[in-house]
Amino acid sequence: MPITRERKEELVAQYVELLKNSNGFAVIASAGMEVQKVQELRKKIYEAGGKYVVAKNTLLRIALEQAGWSVPTAALEGPTAVAIAVDNFPGLAKAVLDYVKEGDNATKMQVKGGVMGGNEILNAAGVETASTLPTLPELQAQIIGLIIAPAQSIVNILNSAESGVVNVLQAWMDENNGAA
Repeated sequence: MPITRERKEELVAQYVELLKNSNGFAVIASAGMEVQKVQELRKKIYEAGGKYVVAKNTLLRIALEQAGWSVPTAALEGPTAVAIAVDNFPGLAKAVLDYVKEGDNATKMQVKGGVMGGNEILNAAGVETASTLPTLPELQAQIIGLIIAPAQSIVNILNSAESGVVNVLQAWMDENNGAA
């Protein structure tokens, strides 16, 4: 049964909304995958802060154009699903690639490519490279560490200066008490 024009417009609007709240997506070829495996992958993607969408390629192309994103034409061939990162594309790419490499999943699915940041078209190797980038929480921890390091150094200097003054006063008191 064909999809009505109204339903197509609804789907395109949903895809555009997902893309507006995203910083990247990976295109997955998953023809012949069992429902249980799709559900497991969907769960992994959700845990990585993303959404799994089975999309009609022509509707996804239209949505990408409407959202101002680059269209990975080569990746949008044949039956595809899309893992859309809500805020952490490297974490999502890592979760998808880890799942694909588990057990016999690689025989039924593969990452075909994707887009990062709205305009950077990635092939499969590019998605793999993006998966090695630090995730958003890792970057936040690194930045916090950089901010805290100078403050920690100042605290250490002040503590050692304070203990130095205390040691000098203690030595003076010992010396003067011993003389009396």
